[in-house]
This record gives sequence, structure tokens and C-alpha cells, in this order.
Amino acid sequence: MTDTSPTAPILDVLCVGAGFSGLYAAYKAAEQGWTFVGYEAAPEVGGTWFSNTYPGARCDVESVYYSYSFSEELQQEWTWSERFAPQAEILSYINHVADRFDLRRHFRFNTKVVAANWLPDEHLWEVTLNSGETQRSRYFLAGSGGLSTPKDVDVPGLENFTGSTVPTSRWNISLDKLAGKRVAVIGTGSSGVQCIPLIAEVAEHLTVFQRTPNYVFPARNAPLPAETVADIKSKYSAIREECRHSPGGIPDRPVTDRAFDVSDQERQERYERAYERSGFLGVGAEFADLLTDLKANKTASDFMRQKIRQIVHDQRTASLLEPQFHPLGAKRSCFGTDYYETFNRPNVSLVSLRDEPITTMTPDSIVTESGSYDVDAIVLAIGFDAFTGPLFALNVTTPKAGRLQDAWSDGVRTYLGTMTAGFPNFFMIAGPQSPALVSNVVVTIEQAVDWITALITHAKAEGREVIEPTTEAQDDWVSITEATVNQTLYATTDSWYRGSNVAGKPTTFLGYVGGVGKYRRMCTEIAKRGYPGVKIGGQAVAPGIGRINREIA
Repeated sequence: MTDTSPTAPILDVLCVGAGFSGLYAAYKAAEQGWTFVGYEAAPEVGGTWFSNTYPGARCDVESVYYSYSFSEELQQEWTWSERFAPQAEILSYINHVADRFDLRRHFRFNTKVVAANWLPDEHLWEVTLNSGETQRSRYFLAGSGGLSTPKDVDVPGLENFTGSTVPTSRWNISLDKLAGKRVAVIGTGSSGVQCIPLIAEVAEHLTVFQRTPNYVFPARNAPLPAETVADIKSKYSAIREECRHSPGGIPDRPVTDRAFDVSDQERQERYERAYERSGFLGVGAEFADLLTDLKANKTASDFMRQKIRQIVHDQRTASLLEPQFHPLGAKRSCFGTDYYETFNRPNVSLVSLRDEPITTMTPDSIVTESGSYDVDAIVLAIGFDAFTGPLFALNVTTPKAGRLQDAWSDGVRTYLGTMTAGFPNFFMIAGPQSPALVSNVVVTIEQAVDWITALITHAKAEGREVIEPTTEAQDDWVSITEATVNQTLYATTDSWYRGSNVAGKPTTFLGYVGGVGKYRRMCTEIAKRGYPGVKIGGQAVAPGIGRINREIA
């Protein structure tokens, strides 16, 4: 157990979280010979893949890419069984990594960080744990993940309901417990899309309560043939390098032509092929202007609406499932197995919360403005307080800037999604305004940890301890992220990408959408130029991030 007495040794690095971020941070710290302790609220490693065990939970990035690249031996010894790994397999992989590199010894489990205070005279972070103990460290890393804090339940009258209630984000029952019951699923984001078909197979009746219909693509999941695995492993290094320099952190399929550069017939044929291929390089990536031109996007959106009408037999239900409120790709698209087909089952019905909002609940029913629905169990697939929720829960505070949530009261402000002005020696791994939001996050995590490690190493070599971005450089980065997203259709839509799903949350776009590759090139150039915009020991090279952004294609 970590010594957290008043005389405990001062750590080099303290990290929150034992998921992909925390484990890699521990690996890099050990490689540098730094003292490191990670705190994890769960009883084991895994992060979001430990907590999200709902039926059908799986990654929507292909398994062979959604994995670490730092060890060639690890890549060769681990074999993924499916195109899109299920939760249990991803958790097994994370446990394998923790065991293989002896990383558990760096972590203290069942332990929450409840406060973190910067001590400016000592250049230290003092972290308070839920046990009341404290620990001091030179550098404080948040590896708590972007989607790890469930949003507050805002369903009217839920306290009146006496049946079973389970959130997808903290699933704690077996699917068998829903067998033969009247079940309601509230929410049709990724977790709802994945669990609804499986719940429908066992429930007496399933009622799906949908607020905003999304674009749901077929996952096309399948076992990975041995020859495919062997081929990937034979050229893994090249594949990883392509991922690092691609727009989304997966091997790219570059397209330069636009939707109206081709005939209607060719466009339809290409959408059909992309629909069969599916994945993030499917329909939404078939033409170069689908995320920048609304008319072009409409051709893809219309294609998907046509698919829904073809699959769903009841045309009233189909019309409710057709996305009408946002362009394709402006919210994170979902990938499911037999999602639309599930609404052809006689034991499944759909309620549009736009047409009939929930007003209250009784002990055994959900009451809307138009009717009442008898249910025995409710599944809450209502999503997360993305990115800022996990950070604000740490109660990070400095004498100069106050609490992080106060400093960001008008919206997120970071430098590269990694640091924030007024909070020295505090680093966010794949934080808000980084590419994490719209990328294969494992690629973004590795890049972030490598860059943070190099920056700390640089400061140590200079004999300086305190690292903090300048306000000017931070302002430049915020302007870059906003200008970049405003060139796209992301800017047209309220979503959890903007924090719009959480009441009272400032609506800042929470990611950088200029591409994983360009972001990496900018970060590399920043390091080469001596970290412009970062005060190291109180000294800073001129910001320069705006110029670097313009110089790098």
C-alpha cells in the first residue's frame, strides 16, 4: 500500500485512472525511472471497459487498431478474435497488458481522488483521497477518460418507480434478470443501440424511448480469419505508423472527390459499397465534402433514411427512426447488429420523446404526455458527462485560478487539450480539445503520454520544475479548435460533443477535429522549437502555435 502519511515521499508523478491512459502513463514513468502512483476508483484495471458491461458492449473501432502500439512483442503475442472486440475481450487485453508489464504494482485500487490542491511555494500537488489520506507529487496527470462519468439522471418521476432500474454505464445484473419482463430502454445512443437487440430477445415486451434518432450503421462484426491476423501482424509497424498520421487514428482510405463530382448512379453505388464495408471509413467517409457541405451530406443522409425504410416494416416506426435533426456524422454515428431489424419484432415498440415527453412515473409505469406504458424494469442508456465530468470530479484547485470548473465556467480552455493556464504541472491525457473526441482514442492516448513525458524530461534536463501554458498560447489553441470545427457540420448540431446533453454545461466543442496526423505534427514541431507557449520554470518561448498550425498541412 502507498505510504500517504505526512512524511510520505514526494512522488514524481501521480495519476488518476487505470484504463488505457493510466496504464501507459505508468509504463512510461517506470521507463524513465520516475516514482509513480496511480489511483483507481474501481477494484481493478480497465477504466471504462471495467464499468461498461451492459449486453452487447463492444468497441466501434476495429480491435487490431484499438490497442497499444508501444510494444512489438505485445502486438505479436495478442490475437484479437473479432473485428470489433466485445467488452470482455478488451478487458482481458487490458489485464494482460497490466500483468505482462507488471503495472498493477503502481496502482492503488478502490481509491478515489476527491481533491487536488496546488502548493505554489513548494511546487507540489497535494492530492486528497476518499480515505482522508493525502499524497504529494511534482506532476499530476488526469487519465480518468472522456466517457467515465455518467450524466445525472434527469428522467421525470423516476423516484416513483419501484421496479428494477439499471444504467448501462454501471450495469450490475445479468441479462437473464430481464427475461420475461416488460422492459423500457430510455436512450438510443451507442449503448442503447448495442443493448436493445439483445434485450428484445429475452423480454416479454421492450419499449424503446427515443429522443433523437441517430444514424445506425451495421457493424458487420465477424470473427477475424487467421490469415487476416497473420497479414496484419506481418506489417503491424507500418499499419501503426499510418494510424498515427491519419485523420482518425485508423488506416485511412483517402478520398478527394466530392459528392456531386459523380453521377447520381455512381454515388448510389458507392454508398452501397460503403454501407456493406461499414466502419468509420464507410458511408460517412465516402466523399471528401460530407462533413463540410450540407447539400453533399444530404445525399448520404437520404441514403441512410432510405435504408431504414427498407429494413423497418412499419412505416410509422421507420419514420420515427429516420434521423431528421442533424447531418450524418455531426453526432457520433452508431454501429449496431440488427438494430433496425429489432423493430420488426412483435414484442418491440418505439416511443418518440419529441412527440410525447415523459411527464412522470408510477410504481409500475412510465407516463408520457400521450399515454402510459407498463414496465417492470427500466434501462437507462442516457450517456455521460463527457470529458469535463471526470475532470471536475477531481476538484482540481490552485490559489491563482481557483477550481478548474470555475476557470472553465464559460467553456473549456486548454493548450493542445493537454494543459490549462493557471494549473501548473497538471496534465490531461487525451483531454478536451485534443483529437480524442473523434479519433481512435488509444492512438491519441499514446501520443499524449509520450509528449507529456518528453516535456517533463525536457524541464528536468533544464533543472526546472514548473510547467504551465501561457494564457496567450491557450487562447490561440482555443481559437484554432473553434475555427477548425466551424468549417464543419459539427458546428451545426447540439450533441454531447458540445456538452449539450448536460443541463447547464457550457457548450464548447470538446475536441480538435483537424485530424490525428496534423495534431501530432504540430505537437512534434512545438517540441522541436523548445515548447513555444509553455512556461518552463517561469520562462516561455513566444507562443507560435498559430503560425505552426498554418505551416503544417
